[in-house]
Amino acid sequence: MLYRFNPESMNLTELFSQVYSVGYITSSDRQFLRYALLEGVLTEEDRNLIDRLVYAVRRGWLQMTDM
Repeated sequence: MLYRFNPESMNLTELFSQVYSVGYITSSDRQFLRYALLEGVLTEEDRNLIDRLVYAVRRGWLQMTDM
């Protein structure tokens, strides 16, 4: 499923908390983050949240799934 990127409806804070609460990041979550980065309309806070997610995956604190 492809996301249609819409900055007004984007809420990375909710995505961040949802991913941390379940302990994994899905392929659709990753695709949403990819589109957000490619659009280039992120605030510094948004970029920090994405950096924290990437760091958590690298450290093994979050798993990546193909759900």
